[in-house]
Amino acid sequence: MIPRYNRTKIEKIWTLENKFKIWTEIEILIAEKLADIGIIPKIAAKEIKKKARFNVYEINKLEKKTRHDVNAFIDNVSKYIGKQSKYFHHGVTSSDIIDTGFSIQLKQTGKIISKELKILLKNLKSKSLKYKKTTMIGRSHGIHAEPITFGLKLASFYNEFKRNFKRLELAIDEISICSISGPVGTYDSIDPRVEKYVANKLKLKTEDISTQIIPRDRHAFFFSILGIIASSIERFAVEIRHLQRTELLEVEEKFNPKQKGSSAMPHKRNPVLSENLTGLARYIRSAVIPSMENIVLWHERDISHSSVERIMAPDITIALDFSLSRLNEIVKTMRVYPENMKKNLNLLGGLHNSQKLLLKLTQKGLSRQNAYSIVQRNAMIAWENNKNFKDVLKNDKTLLKKITEKELKEVLEIDKKNSKIDWIFKNKVK
Repeated sequence: MIPRYNRTKIEKIWTLENKFKIWTEIEILIAEKLADIGIIPKIAAKEIKKKARFNVYEINKLEKKTRHDVNAFIDNVSKYIGKQSKYFHHGVTSSDIIDTGFSIQLKQTGKIISKELKILLKNLKSKSLKYKKTTMIGRSHGIHAEPITFGLKLASFYNEFKRNFKRLELAIDEISICSISGPVGTYDSIDPRVEKYVANKLKLKTEDISTQIIPRDRHAFFFSILGIIASSIERFAVEIRHLQRTELLEVEEKFNPKQKGSSAMPHKRNPVLSENLTGLARYIRSAVIPSMENIVLWHERDISHSSVERIMAPDITIALDFSLSRLNEIVKTMRVYPENMKKNLNLLGGLHNSQKLLLKLTQKGLSRQNAYSIVQRNAMIAWENNKNFKDVLKNDKTLLKKITEKELKEVLEIDKKNSKIDWIFKNKVK
């Protein structure tokens, strides 16, 4: 991932230094258990634990000759271990180390992303409560519908990210797998007790049946969940972009004093952070299809998945972590304009009350079809002539035969809208 979208903590997980550190830890644990069950000498396990270390530069240099990263790693570490290195990587195959190590890296990144999601949930809940009673127009198809509150809008996102948090926890569990079963997964060269021991030490689960590699449906699930989270991020970002449009200006990203919105137009205050999140979401979702294609490998294994994962896993997890951090920044610092919300709510002279009037007329004895026709006729007059809906209704003699002006006034009162907001928050925003 380019530095622009990197955060140090998650980037470090994907460094060669961390990867080889994890590999070394796995190899040491394998040796410990092999010694414990009498497969290799105890002195060998002690020496491996004491002396095993690596040099990234040397491994890279060796790999140019071996054309095999694990063999280069083994040769490099063996040099430091010395005589007992003949028991290093004993009875296992490359995938045992690579895949178990990859599980740990995915788990580490998943936990960082999970932590950022927790912060986001806290921020969204706080803001939704703050604006619980801030009335605004709800929109469907981009068109005025009925009043909602900005807090309710935010509560929708809060609950969506609560679901995402649960999904991510499942995905982390899905890829927290240790597989040490030797060539083609038969355990012929490695005792199954070794796998169980290593898994317990690394707080992983053992694979049900390994085909020499950890089946990639697990990883596809993980990256699919990241794609869903990215889509939720984009949904929020698109909402901010819409609400920040000049004609609406109900919500706005924070604009710093020295910030510039355009090289040509000094007045511009663009929703650049939200637009950036839309772009990153597209990139993160692009990993979903390759991760699913990685499920389909030849027989017990091939390495067609390897090159994809080397690129995809670091970039996608780093991009999602960055996106969540940026979204947190937007939520915490966004500017909300209740007066503009009120102005936009009344823009069409009360047309948003059309359903209330429709229901009132049916209660007065009209059929739904007749009531709908009366309300729509008046609504279109107001819409097309830019007139106040209430004023138009007062001139409809057919309507006034069914409803008094006092009743009409009560129907059109905004105060009686959103009467269930407290109930929604009490029962659904937890």
